[in-house]
Amino acid sequence: MHQHKGWGKRYLKNTGGVKIEFWSQDLLWLPACIAGDALLSCHEKTRTEKKMLDPRLFFEEEGVRRVERALSDRHLQFDLAPVRELLARRKAMNARADELKNRLNQGSKRIGELMRAGEKGGAEELKREMKALSGEVAGADEQIRELESELENHLLYLPNLPDPSVPAGADESANVEVRRWGEPRDFGFPVKDHVELGEALGILDFERGAKVTGARFTVLKGSGARLERSLISFFLDLHTREHGYQEVMPPFIVNRESLIGSGNLPKFEEDLFKVEPFGYYLVPTAEVPLTNLHRDELLREEDLPLKFCAFTPCFRSEAGAAGKDTRGLIRQHQFNKVELYKITGDQNSFDELEGLVTDAARALELLGLPYRVVQLCTGDMGFSSAKTYDLEVWLPGQGRYREISSCSNCTDFQARRANLRYRPAGQKKGTRLAHTLNGSGLAVGRTLVAILENCQREDGKIEIPEALREYMKADLIG
Repeated sequence: MHQHKGWGKRYLKNTGGVKIEFWSQDLLWLPACIAGDALLSCHEKTRTEKKMLDPRLFFEEEGVRRVERALSDRHLQFDLAPVRELLARRKAMNARADELKNRLNQGSKRIGELMRAGEKGGAEELKREMKALSGEVAGADEQIRELESELENHLLYLPNLPDPSVPAGADESANVEVRRWGEPRDFGFPVKDHVELGEALGILDFERGAKVTGARFTVLKGSGARLERSLISFFLDLHTREHGYQEVMPPFIVNRESLIGSGNLPKFEEDLFKVEPFGYYLVPTAEVPLTNLHRDELLREEDLPLKFCAFTPCFRSEAGAAGKDTRGLIRQHQFNKVELYKITGDQNSFDELEGLVTDAARALELLGLPYRVVQLCTGDMGFSSAKTYDLEVWLPGQGRYREISSCSNCTDFQARRANLRYRPAGQKKGTRLAHTLNGSGLAVGRTLVAILENCQREDGKIEIPEALREYMKADLIG
């Protein structure tokens, strides 16, 4: 008999010389058993159907309408009819498989009764019938697997559902400013942008970056390289020493399963750099390896929240971003970032989101960089997010606020895809999907840009923020 990878327990019983093998299949995450016989005992499952929204949303009209509203709010087009059809077919096939297995179970019991009664002829005939029935069960299981594979191909492309507190809107014009900190500086002289400042100081070399690799790659030299390194150390020290995050140094290359777990695949494959011929990918953000640190694990509620802090370079193809922010460091194919990540229970994740924003904002405040907090609308949020705040830093060279951190609560969306669960405190049975949160703490390159532009002097030199002077061993660049 075929088995379904990742499903429940296998049950074996020798009855009258016939070994019958059963695999529990429960696509609704309910205890699985075949009624009426002790051969199959109900059991608790910790494995879930992965990589999608909860399919139970589609079993009732209100759930379907909720998904339709969410897609409309996100201004996405997605035909749900094939999903509903596949779920109906899977439900019918599950019922058929359960009926066959019940007959197989009852037949095995009857074989034992015949053997004990000395009716070997009848037992042998029934064994032949059960062998044929076992083939039917295997066929039903195979059809279920095929339906599940087809269903997953649809559901993997569905985004997370926005939290009801998220403002509706099509794009960034509908985002809502929450608060501001600091006042943009009145320079009293013509300000320069980071490109002009960096090239004049000899610390940013865009031409040689393009020569070594290509467009949107940059070489940092001298005090520029030291400033980048100082910012990384400053962020890691701040978040580990003052905010209670555990520092992690993850791999910078990940496998496909990790990117599915975080929500980057399959929908955003064109945005990734693939490492051929190995089938690996360069990380687009530390969020990917951090999401998957505990993939397929059962955590304890007493250990939550888990708070991680990681530095990685980030690699993004920026597909579809042609012509946007091509000048300078704002939109690079490779950039450094310190990521903040939380794994929490499902009851307090939105409180943890507010704390995440506060932690990221503290870095800007210590550097003396004016910023604002903006809540993203439904049409501007990321694929995996249920609610997102952006921190936007003031850039004098552009005369506007620009994103420097995006802090999101993904609720159980990534946890479902990565099979990340926890057991409530005091319980020996029962599990719940965890909630995951992520945010930049901060994007290093954009922080460097903000320092160059906000801390420039009329003579072209840069005053190093006091919080960084210990790291830089200097007060000025230039």
